[in-house]
Amino acid sequence: MDVKREDRQLIVVGDRVLLRADDGEAVTGSGLILPDSVADRENAGVGRVVAVGPGMAMPPSGFAFDEEWEKTSREPRWVAVQARVGDVAVFFRKAAVEVQVDGQKLFVVSHSAILVLLRDESRGERTHVI
Repeated sequence: MDVKREDRQLIVVGDRVLLRADDGEAVTGSGLILPDSVADRENAGVGRVVAVGPGMAMPPSGFAFDEEWEKTSREPRWVAVQARVGDVAVFFRKAAVEVQVDGQKLFVVSHSAILVLLRDESRGERTHVI
């Protein structure tokens, strides 16, 4: 059975970040030049953030430390990731997993594999649906 695109949702989990690969030389709005030859030599990749996970899960507050009679919250807590949709990320290629979604070449990387983020504050936060 074929599933239409509208019926599917790509969900990034944990502290993972989904990046769209930037091929060739990239010049950012601030003038940062990221030539492809340097990226290959240094085993680094460049991509634009298209989705982020909720972050790293933390135990519920008071977990295993409070008295049994105390009311504790069982709501999940997250340490948020710094990456935002629209950021340009330089990442370790060896830590990335390449995936194809609707014919697009994307990378899934752990937030810890991102070396640097470049954010254009004038763009504001955006959301992106694949």
